[in-house]
Amino acid sequence: MTKLVVEVLDASDLMPKDGQGSASPFVEVEFDDQRHRTQTKTKDLNPSWNEKLVFNVSDPRNLPNKIIDIVVYNDRKGHKNFLGRVRISGVSVPNSESEASIQRYPLDKRGLFSNIRGDIALKIYAVYDNSYSVPPQANDPPLQEFHTNNLGGGDDIKINEKEKKKKKKKEETRTLHSIGTNTGAPASGPPPQSFFSGFGTNSQPMKEKPVEARTDFARAAQPGPQVTVMQMQVPKQNPEFNLVETSPPVAARMRYRGGDKTSSTYDLVEQMHYLYVNVVKAKDLPSMDITGSLDPYVEVKLGNYKGITKHLEKNQNPVWKQVFAFSKERLQAHMLEVVVKDKDVGKDDFVGRIGFDLSEVPLRVPPDSPLAPQWYKLEDKKGEKVKGEIMLAVWMGTQADESFPVAWHSDAHSVNHENLANTRSQVYFSPKLCYLRVHVMEAQDLVPSDKGRVPDTYVKIQLGNQARITRPAQMRSVNPVWNDEIMLVASVPSDEYLIITVEDRIGPGKDEILGRLVCPVSKASQRLDPHKLPTASWFNLEKPSPAEEAITVTEKKKEPKFSSKIQLRLCLDTGYHVLDESTHFSSDLQPSAKHLRKPSIGILELGILSARNLLPMKAKDGRITDAYCVAKYGNKWIRTRTLLDTLHPRWNEQYTWEVYDPCTVITVGVFDNSHINGSKDDAKDQRIGKVRIRLSTLETDRVYTHFYPLLVLHPSGLKKTGELHLAIRFTCTAWVNMVSLYSRPLLPKMHYLQPIPVRHIDILRHQAMQIVATRLMRAEPPLRREAVEYMLDMDYNMWSLRRSKANFNRIMSLLSGLMAIGKWFDDISNWKNPVTTVLVHVLFLILVCYPELILPTVFLYLFVIGIWNYRFRPRNPPHMDARLSHAEFAHPDELDEEFDTFPTSRPGDMVRMRYDRLKSVAGRVQTVVGDLATQGERALSLLSWRDPRATAIFIFFALVWAIFLYITPFQVVGVLVGLYLLRHPRFRSKMPSVPFNFYKRLPAKTDMLL
Repeated sequence: MTKLVVEVLDASDLMPKDGQGSASPFVEVEFDDQRHRTQTKTKDLNPSWNEKLVFNVSDPRNLPNKIIDIVVYNDRKGHKNFLGRVRISGVSVPNSESEASIQRYPLDKRGLFSNIRGDIALKIYAVYDNSYSVPPQANDPPLQEFHTNNLGGGDDIKINEKEKKKKKKKEETRTLHSIGTNTGAPASGPPPQSFFSGFGTNSQPMKEKPVEARTDFARAAQPGPQVTVMQMQVPKQNPEFNLVETSPPVAARMRYRGGDKTSSTYDLVEQMHYLYVNVVKAKDLPSMDITGSLDPYVEVKLGNYKGITKHLEKNQNPVWKQVFAFSKERLQAHMLEVVVKDKDVGKDDFVGRIGFDLSEVPLRVPPDSPLAPQWYKLEDKKGEKVKGEIMLAVWMGTQADESFPVAWHSDAHSVNHENLANTRSQVYFSPKLCYLRVHVMEAQDLVPSDKGRVPDTYVKIQLGNQARITRPAQMRSVNPVWNDEIMLVASVPSDEYLIITVEDRIGPGKDEILGRLVCPVSKASQRLDPHKLPTASWFNLEKPSPAEEAITVTEKKKEPKFSSKIQLRLCLDTGYHVLDESTHFSSDLQPSAKHLRKPSIGILELGILSARNLLPMKAKDGRITDAYCVAKYGNKWIRTRTLLDTLHPRWNEQYTWEVYDPCTVITVGVFDNSHINGSKDDAKDQRIGKVRIRLSTLETDRVYTHFYPLLVLHPSGLKKTGELHLAIRFTCTAWVNMVSLYSRPLLPKMHYLQPIPVRHIDILRHQAMQIVATRLMRAEPPLRREAVEYMLDMDYNMWSLRRSKANFNRIMSLLSGLMAIGKWFDDISNWKNPVTTVLVHVLFLILVCYPELILPTVFLYLFVIGIWNYRFRPRNPPHMDARLSHAEFAHPDELDEEFDTFPTSRPGDMVRMRYDRLKSVAGRVQTVVGDLATQGERALSLLSWRDPRATAIFIFFALVWAIFLYITPFQVVGVLVGLYLLRHPRFRSKMPSVPFNFYKRLPAKTDMLL
């Protein structure tokens, strides 16, 4: 007898239904008029059953046409509440237990207004007896259409014979090939049938539960021969690049709040326990050398792990203040040994030791105060007391401990002290930036070297590595006038100097300096009011000298009796927000001035849990990957610790940011650390991938836990370099302020009152990135320039044919909605569906007779669409879309062009070929732009009398229409126009209409182009 086995494993995040914030769930499974149920789990929103329910299959050949109905209920002692359901088609049931895998199914609602959440883990497979042979399966099973209206009742679809005959001519057989996602099936066996398995996620199983997220379970085939084949749904991208929802055992998801102290601050990550040893200092150590000196250091030993402090030369009362952390998961002994040794040329001398039994080590949980270190008498190897004492503190803690970021970790035991800082976690802040506006007005009494020649002058302004020049003077003179504004990026406070030189353009490539001004940036006044400008000032121009000498000269030299002068207006525009990211995915929109900033509206919490299936980045060096994460939001950067030599790192670090605007984006990047032992100083950390999450797409107070695919584009193509496990939560603390932000401008008001010219925005953004990267590079440990540039998308504005195609497809997808409306109207006008056309006529006549209903009807229609789409709202945060980016199938030559340097480093033949291709693409764009201009010019020529006969005809008919519309009621005109547009096809002609012919004959300016 063939059996169907349904293993009900567990469920998570169920909806509380007992009125006390909990539920007592059980699962009821129905198949082929057989019904079984599991036990009830009392007061558990994350129940675990692990029960097998076995059903008899009367006809194995009919199994693909059956439906497995799984319903989760809340047991309320006498009646039950609905908690969610899953309906699975028998066609997706594997043919053996070896082919089956554990898969998670999100629970469906019973109706439109059901309040359901959570998912359930199931393992379903069939067990056939020896007398039945499994039929061979087609490689490409067609997708079958089903009616959702009949899904609940399971009724057969009835189609009249007449309708069948009508549809035979129009029927098309279109097939969508399904992509298998069952990674647990062996290669030799037949794959299990699955209609929409291409939408599943093809990922490695988690350590806790080898589960796979499923979205294809509801695609059930209806029984009977009257099922039509369709190709209406195509997978958006490779299933490997999809998001995978997870249920890690973190306190925020397990509802542990209030029950554990650590859950209040560190509830988005899994708790990891560490043994901490704080070696503070020692005193009265004995002298070990002949000279009576001592070079002490401490060795902390736990099993095979050994941490060593720095040795201090000739010091009998040393102070180390160093913390060691040993992961509890890797503890290999029950005794901790702390040994004091004397550094020697040959063998180091033993000074003393102290031992600790790990079972007696106290547990410390923040926010408890730090454990106070104590003095311990040193012992010799026999356990007898010797001279000297050492101050220590030993405790068990978690990653929430204050000592965690600065501690030496046991997994970094092979890193020397010089490079140990490169592996630690750290928090950074971007420098405060503002725009420096230099208004160059005029100069007086310039003295050129050739006094018989009128100088052709311009002004060059330099700040650090930024250099700008003004336009040439309006008139050649020794008293030139420029009246030009230059904007630079400056950090505040700043000790930099602004170098301004007036130069005379003598000839091509030959300029003469007429005067120089070296002014500290601190002299520029801050401008807060956009309507008030600081007063301009006259400055003396020094004689030409090197910039370094000029700085010292200006500080010591007295006011000269005569010199050339220049009039400038210097101000720091603190009302702007300095853009160091693209405005499309910026994480900070606040102005530079602190008192102009908006109040905080909430808190963003990010838990960086782990990563899996990372690619080995150091395979050539005999290592795997030394991964660390960088996250940026606002001006706060965080860097996790580096986990050495692993493809499955587990960080479990949590960070918090204040949120001032919900329409912002947090960026998380993963890098391979190239600055471990033996690394070169010029080595660059390699990119593994990054993730962007827009806060406005997140529901407040909800915890999102997902594996995000890490995608990196290489010249060879798109690569998936692993998956990053993140937990994120956005908590709103000021709902009124957050809602009001949607009515305010995105950027500070200074950007709208005095907008920055478009030609300057990209240059200023690039300079701001350079300043941020340079400043963070100087931190300790440094945040590498390549990591900062990758996080800020420094090359975002560079030309890319792939990105151009992606943007073109985005525009076409937007226009497709208008095209669909046009096609729908064309079908109505051509009476493709007479019933619909008649209903549109009735609605049209009602709106014409009662025009006051037009706007209410439009807005009511928008409201209904919004409510209807609420069922299909995105449940997961957005992530990198390979198909949308046009990266999955990009041509190798396009990628090679995208990764080319600027200026190009490719051979001339390749550059010529790419230039010709660019000319071809630009020619098409040029044609489209020209056609648009032509249509606009034809509309303008209606009243321009360029074609006197056409204009005369138009104004004559305009007068006739004006009189007709004046004497005719609006409703009559509306009815006539509507009936004319919706007239039957037998009253239509295939030739163009008269107004269209008239418009096409109007003149444009195309015949005036050379």
